[in-house]
Amino acid sequence: MKKLFIAALLFIGIASFAQETDQKPTQEQREKLTPEQRSEKQLKKLTSELNLDANQQAQVKQLLADRNAKAEKFKEARKAKKDSDVKPTAAEKEAFKKEVMAERDANDAKMKAILNADQYTKWKAIQEENKDKAREKMKEYKKENN
Repeated sequence: MKKLFIAALLFIGIASFAQETDQKPTQEQREKLTPEQRSEKQLKKLTSELNLDANQQAQVKQLLADRNAKAEKFKEARKAKKDSDVKPTAAEKEAFKKEVMAERDANDAKMKAILNADQYTKWKAIQEENKDKAREKMKEYKKENN
């Protein structure tokens, strides 16, 4: 009986270690979404979380499409610079950072114009939550790669 009990515990222990603790797909495994698909997914999420009406949905859809198109241009420009093996100077990094901040502020102002006060407050809270999640992912990523 004792041997059977030990064998069962050993089996359960091995089986539990065989399970992957983090079964989230890696960046390569995740499906690649086009900018249009990303915009639609974001719009659906915002519509459900903020209770957007049809007019607001149309305006947010346009804003998301513009934002994703600009993000795609930034991504392409960054990839082109990375491929050329030329490190950006501190001034270029600072200029890029200012450009991104200005773009974010402009999008924020546009969202404020589209949404009512309650929706805007809720949207800002969602933004902060997403920022916190991104920070946590970066900490995990740095921990894994160091």
